[in-house]
Amino acid sequence: MEPSLKALQALDIRAIIPALNEEKSIGDVVKSMPPWFRQIIVVDNGSSDATAAVAAAAGAHVVSEPIKGYGAACLAGIAAVAACDIVVFLDADGADTPTESYFLVSPIVEGAADLVIGARIGDKIDRGALTLPQRIGNAFAGWLIGAFWGVRVRDLGPFRAIRWETLQDLRMTDRAYGWTAQMQARAARLQVRMIEKPVSYRRRIGKSKISGTVRGVILAGLGIIGAILRERAAPPQ
Repeated sequence: MEPSLKALQALDIRAIIPALNEEKSIGDVVKSMPPWFRQIIVVDNGSSDATAAVAAAAGAHVVSEPIKGYGAACLAGIAAVAACDIVVFLDADGADTPTESYFLVSPIVEGAADLVIGARIGDKIDRGALTLPQRIGNAFAGWLIGAFWGVRVRDLGPFRAIRWETLQDLRMTDRAYGWTAQMQARAARLQVRMIEKPVSYRRRIGKSKISGTVRGVILAGLGIIGAILRERAAPPQ
């Protein structure tokens, strides 16, 4: 049985949204979050525009992390949470659909999973929303994780939900492009109950800081593969 609205409202579910120069989209993202979220944390990752002000006006709790890095922003968001039941991560660019958070938290509430990845697969992906380098990189990273730990991974999508205790157990450290890969590789290595749920993915608002530049694509690729290889070399726990 799928969890009811009452069941979700009884839980302490927080959202963490890293944001860098996303003033055009962050307001709508925050306002579109389902009402059962106890808190929406937007981490301003050194924006030079009005991202922080727009997010605050939309009702988010804004945290500042001036040191650039996707992982650094996520870690700052985690540090702003004393404790809760479930954390949902999503992007600030409008590509993710906030209402689909329900499909990610439901398996956790039902006790079927501890980490749920919003996989950008199937027919709900806007044309051009994922670039060719992103598709190739996701496929290769997923193949590596599968080859090392026998876990099927089809996407490294940023939209994901995780049980708070599981997040603490993972002891995340990556402060840059390898954040999502580190989480999935570490979860696979530690045999965390991890599943994927298909989600929609729209063309983002504005230019991507990663896939929008050759430098960003190269650095992201190196960060992702490096994160997986470091997990492979990590001592058993």
